[in-house]
Amino acid sequence: VKYHLYVKKKTLQVVFFMVESFEEIVELSLLFDFYGEMLGEHKKKIFEDYVLNDLSLAEIAEEIGISRQGVRELIKKAGEELLFYEEKLGLAKRFQLAEAQTAELLSLMEKEGVGGKIREAAKELLETVGG
Repeated sequence: VKYHLYVKKKTLQVVFFMVESFEEIVELSLLFDFYGEMLGEHKKKIFEDYVLNDLSLAEIAEEIGISRQGVRELIKKAGEELLFYEEKLGLAKRFQLAEAQTAELLSLMEKEGVGGKIREAAKELLETVGG
């Protein structure tokens, strides 16, 4: 069974629920991309195995020699740390906003027939921010 970290916006309480959509996995992966290096090596490895490598709690527990409950707690703590970093720094949110704004800028330039170096610079910017 796969679980996902979810933050209740009013209380910032972190709870687990089953992963039901690709978007939830993408959200966790994005936060991990931005803040994964800030996790301790042990938490980082477990979180990476669970979210990115799609290993089960049992598989991870067997690999590292702890209980499934222990793995679950480490994943929960790692998720809480990632959410904390995003809450404080907001890098993932700003990245997504910059990507969307750059794509919109490029779209407007195409509609208005703007070309040349300006359009190429906008395309490069979009590629830089991940679009």
